[in-house]
Amino acid sequence: MWTLTVLCILAVGNWQAAGKDNSTQMLYTKLWIDSSIIANMSALLPSFRVDGRFNVDGLKRTTTCEKEVRTCTCEAGHYWGDDICRADQSCCGQTCTFKKTPSPTCISRKRVLITGSLSLDVRYQHCLKNKTTEEYKKCHDLLIAKMKKTFSTLSGFETVVIKQFRIGSIIADLEMTVVSDIDPKILTQKSTELINELEARLILETTGVVQIEMPKLPVEYHATTSITCKTTKDLGTRPEWELKSGKRISINNGTVSTITTGTKLTTVTLDEVDELWKGEYKCFYTEKTDNITIVHKAKATLDVCLLPEIVTSTEADFPRCIQKLGTLIVKAKCNIPPHSSGENYNVTWTGDPFDTSVSEDRREYTADYVIDCRYPNNNTAPVNCTFTNRCKQGKGGQVDMKIINVGDAFCSAEGEWKDTKANYEAYLPCHKADGVRRRKCLFRKAGKPGEWGQETSYCVHPKLTRVLTEALRSDNGRGGLEKNAAEIFSEFKNITEKQSIEGFPNLNTSIEVLNTMTTKLKILRDTSVEDFLSSSSHLLNETLNSTWAVKPSDGSNSLADRYLSSVEGLIHKANITRSSTKNNLDVRKCEEEKCTNTVFNVSIVLQTTGHGIVKAAGFQHLNKYLPNNKTDAPNSIVVSTTVEKEKEKARVRITFPLIKKRRRNTPMKCVAWDNATQEWSSNGCDWEGPASEGVCICRHLSSFAILMSQYPVEIKGLTEITYVALSISIVSLVIHIVIEILVWGDVTKTCTLYLRHTAHINISLCLLIANCCFLASSEPKGMSSIWCQISTMIKHFFYLSMFFWMLCMSTTLLHQAVFMFHKVSKKVYLRYSFVLGYACPLLIVSITFIANQRGADGVYFSSDSCWLVYAGVMQGSIFTFIIPMGIIVFVNSFSMLVVIMKLLDHHQNTPGSQEKEKMAAKCVVRSVILLTPIFGLTWFMGFAILVLDLADGMYVQIIHYAFNLMNGFQGLFILLTTCLGDKMTREALLKRFRKEAPGSVSNSSSRVDSTTLK
Repeated sequence: MWTLTVLCILAVGNWQAAGKDNSTQMLYTKLWIDSSIIANMSALLPSFRVDGRFNVDGLKRTTTCEKEVRTCTCEAGHYWGDDICRADQSCCGQTCTFKKTPSPTCISRKRVLITGSLSLDVRYQHCLKNKTTEEYKKCHDLLIAKMKKTFSTLSGFETVVIKQFRIGSIIADLEMTVVSDIDPKILTQKSTELINELEARLILETTGVVQIEMPKLPVEYHATTSITCKTTKDLGTRPEWELKSGKRISINNGTVSTITTGTKLTTVTLDEVDELWKGEYKCFYTEKTDNITIVHKAKATLDVCLLPEIVTSTEADFPRCIQKLGTLIVKAKCNIPPHSSGENYNVTWTGDPFDTSVSEDRREYTADYVIDCRYPNNNTAPVNCTFTNRCKQGKGGQVDMKIINVGDAFCSAEGEWKDTKANYEAYLPCHKADGVRRRKCLFRKAGKPGEWGQETSYCVHPKLTRVLTEALRSDNGRGGLEKNAAEIFSEFKNITEKQSIEGFPNLNTSIEVLNTMTTKLKILRDTSVEDFLSSSSHLLNETLNSTWAVKPSDGSNSLADRYLSSVEGLIHKANITRSSTKNNLDVRKCEEEKCTNTVFNVSIVLQTTGHGIVKAAGFQHLNKYLPNNKTDAPNSIVVSTTVEKEKEKARVRITFPLIKKRRRNTPMKCVAWDNATQEWSSNGCDWEGPASEGVCICRHLSSFAILMSQYPVEIKGLTEITYVALSISIVSLVIHIVIEILVWGDVTKTCTLYLRHTAHINISLCLLIANCCFLASSEPKGMSSIWCQISTMIKHFFYLSMFFWMLCMSTTLLHQAVFMFHKVSKKVYLRYSFVLGYACPLLIVSITFIANQRGADGVYFSSDSCWLVYAGVMQGSIFTFIIPMGIIVFVNSFSMLVVIMKLLDHHQNTPGSQEKEKMAAKCVVRSVILLTPIFGLTWFMGFAILVLDLADGMYVQIIHYAFNLMNGFQGLFILLTTCLGDKMTREALLKRFRKEAPGSVSNSSSRVDSTTLK
């Protein structure tokens, strides 16, 4: 039998090279010979020399064909080539049958294909001309000659051709074939010789130097598989891997892919391989010098058997039996997503469907079942669809038969919502979004129809879904984690900036992106920082206020808690090179020993040293979104501080601008966010007090804020003390007035005594009315604004009148002591007293009322206390009470000093007729001396409680207790000192009750009790 044999001949000579090295040329010849001599052919054709010019050596048989049937077989170490294999799958082995003549020849598996480009200077500009011109031919032939001169000395050199010339300077695209192993070092050496001669730059890419070994294909879904690249020489560079699956992606170590590298071998191992890892794999080694780049590559395609994600349903979600004796046809559906539809699945169904079908795009598989409405208990059994791939792997999906039987409660169709069985949820796809909308049909009462509940949306913007998916996959090894992070944050920023992300599902997905990247990243490069900060800032926009308020239905951490934890973690990992201020997020850094950062006007001073880089962040609006109790409300933005080097001890001084002005007597609380308890904690943080109301000192690092109590400090028992003391005071004042009326005629014999008792009655009357009003307004929260205003005016007037009546006593007595021979009638005294005691206070109150915006709340009076306003030093309506009171106390003190000196001076020379007046004057002096300190001290304490803040500490509460006790018992004190403690009044009262003789009263009125004068 005759056989066609193709011989590969290696010819060595100097016929295409001018250098000292021998050139090589691969020659192919076809011989028809008897099959019996094929085995001895190499011996029959040894090496020989032709015309003394070149040697013929290294004869190898590549292909053997049978003449009759045109069936050809590749010899060992040879194959048909990729082009022939792609054209006819039967030729991917060693043997192939061809219909055409001549048949192709097998090529060496050691064949090396070299492609590349040569960048030339202007000397070769003629190569860009038309191919038919002489200039082009000369330029082309010159370059070919120089390339052959250099590369033909490579062992196994076959051809080199210039595919085209193109612009980009002058670039020649070349292709070279070598049919034996190449030493990469020699290829680099020859390339260097060429570029030195041409003064050019060269880029080469070899195929065949690196061999790739694939697993048995196709690979099972979620199997572990390996791809290996080998070289015969140590290439001296680190190998790289790429996957072409739609786009080129670098392969790195990750959760799925693991790369191991040896001297002449590199392997990528894939765990739980799926559709993401299906595609063309390329491993390559890159050698670079100044003007030469050589890439040694190998590539092959990995085929993976797929298994789909199955979405099951029925054509009508809740098929309904209309008649009990009827039947119902239910169409069960199993759908698969587009990325899983490339597999040719064999789909089987359980039960006994009377018909099955599949859509043209092979994404929807259906089966029809007959339901007998007579047997409702048999209608609930689910059916299953099973998808089997090429690797005989299967995956099932369960289709629930939710039949509305005759008599079952259900919700009738409403708009796009169809009939739904009671106690079940209906689902609808989202409009132009991923996810579903849900609505439950509620069962209310047996025999009654169901009732529709509220619709709940789980719709997420498709771009957000894609970003979250990419975030979850970012560390699987497809692409570098840092590069993936940069792409994710860039896309995330564009979405949050340009798309509407309102609604809980969108915001929840956005925060999940941040949380996922926090978990996966070890460091956030500066290329991603700005996009990360911008997207995080956009999430705090006020347009999303209502969305932040929604609480997760699954009981998970609040959105704000997860957001704060994620952003704080990413800022800690971020390589922040400069400060960055966004609309809602401000980030600063410093490295000084005593580090100070200012974010959104919040000053953060780290007072301990040795922490390295310190980063501070301020979050607008986040204070409104973090969970909080009902007693304290955030009164500042949230700030966060992280450090490069954690230490056991840290001391941070934070100065917050307050969002709302702190109300008097309302404490503030410096807090840090506790991730474990998901609430604010004051542990380790102290408030500096009302004098520095926005300053916090914390002894650890965290996220900080300042809270303001919803309620002022409550002094325990103060209300009860006030009620009891004022009640006693009121009763005492009433008793005092009654006693004064009863003994009036007996105790007002002289002008001075008349002065004294008139003043006592008016002082008691003013204090009685003021105390009654004080008692009535002791609960300001329960009073309307107008009644609170009226109460303040009444108290203002009568407390002032009380002091002015005391001034009447002291000034009149001073007049009598200084001008002893100038007598004033009772009528003149009364006029003077009533003008001074009532007209002056009325004038002060009226002017104060009008000057303070006609008694406006917060200007003239405070609705929190129903009393005058203190707004600072010499600011506020309270000083229209304090200043007159202080002047009166001073005048009284001065007057009594003068009177006492006069009394002592004239003690020896007093006529008998003036003895009674002198004794009466002493009684008045005693009253003024006793009442002035009591009233003055009480109301100076009252001023102190206006100036001092209850948040200052316990000592302010003690002053409150003292003021309320002294103020409450003023009436009792008046009764004891000016009435029951006065001998003259006691005797007059006893006389009244015993009906004694008139003379005894007269005698008693001229005596003074020495014990009370002390």
